[in-house]
Amino acid sequence: MKDMTNLDNFEVGFDIPAKPGMDAAEIQTPCLVLDLDALERNVKKMGDYAKAHGMRHRVHGKMHKSVDVAKLQERLGGAVGVCCQKVSEAEVFVRGGIKDVLVSNQVRDPLKIDRLAQLPKLGSRIIVCVDDLANVADLSAAALRHGTELEVLIEIDCGAGRCGVGTTQDVVAIARAVDAAENLKFTGIQAYQGAMQHLDKYEDRKAKLDIAIEMVESAVQGLKAVGLDPELVSGGGTGSYYFEANSGVYNELQCGSYAFMDADYGRILDQNGQRIDKGEWENAMFILTQVMSHAKADKAIVDAGLKAQSVDSGLPFVHGRDDVEYIKCSDEHGVVADPNGVLKVGDKLRLVPGHCDPTANVHDWYVGVRGGKVECVWPVSARGKAY
Repeated sequence: MKDMTNLDNFEVGFDIPAKPGMDAAEIQTPCLVLDLDALERNVKKMGDYAKAHGMRHRVHGKMHKSVDVAKLQERLGGAVGVCCQKVSEAEVFVRGGIKDVLVSNQVRDPLKIDRLAQLPKLGSRIIVCVDDLANVADLSAAALRHGTELEVLIEIDCGAGRCGVGTTQDVVAIARAVDAAENLKFTGIQAYQGAMQHLDKYEDRKAKLDIAIEMVESAVQGLKAVGLDPELVSGGGTGSYYFEANSGVYNELQCGSYAFMDADYGRILDQNGQRIDKGEWENAMFILTQVMSHAKADKAIVDAGLKAQSVDSGLPFVHGRDDVEYIKCSDEHGVVADPNGVLKVGDKLRLVPGHCDPTANVHDWYVGVRGGKVECVWPVSARGKAY
């Protein structure tokens, strides 16, 4: 296997889309391009917001799946670590040097629990979510077997309708079991309201978060009543971080997509009724694609189809242009409506994907561009780590 940190091992056009120092015009397509200036502004802006509100910011690694992006978020945005969703993702971030990793999900398979319990040996703090008493014993046994400590957040279903318990009584019961278990540490609460993140209206998102905050406040009071004051109350996303930050109960944010800003998040509205990709955040990740055919006068065919992106949240839009529109795709082709015939074969377009997370997961590399030049090429370190 080639060393992903040594780009000399790779040849442009065969196994890598670009190398540092190249003109941006030479980048091979389709690939993921990062506007480094926009990315850095996004990262610093969120970091400044978290700091100003006394919040920790644990960035969501499942969005970019990149050790390099996570380290940028630590360096420029003051991030305290990462969330990830799978043990395999956690392994990548820990081995990449991230020292505080939360698996913001349940880990139930015995082999996965065993792998998780070994990660603290590599020098990182490892936290995992639990919503079932039976899971506590399994985690404890694995940590005891490997002589490590796992920290635990009790997950509350505060509206997403997925994992998590629904009552303060259940939160307290599981927390007490964790506190009593060998080689486990009760650390706090996981309370991410994912179902409301993409609601268009600010007021609708706030109404959902008000309910969630009330549930979390009840859980915190219940825990304090039995002497288990949570160190972390963690949650919050790109569509809601301002609610959690001003709640008086959360102390850690888990925002992810703000850094790249995709089309689905971009359309939601801020408090003033403005799209958040028009003022709050900048588009920083693009699918670079090239026109490969213009045999039809009113249509350009580009090389970014289904295999270059995820369309679960809708089609991408062409960044910075209103004279052409990406209208459909098949496996290897994208169709761009070009009613005025302004495009020609070889032209390159930047597409803002509908959903950045699964789009990143189908690429091997990020090409970082600044001032018309390729500045860096970063591997999508945890690509395909779905287990």
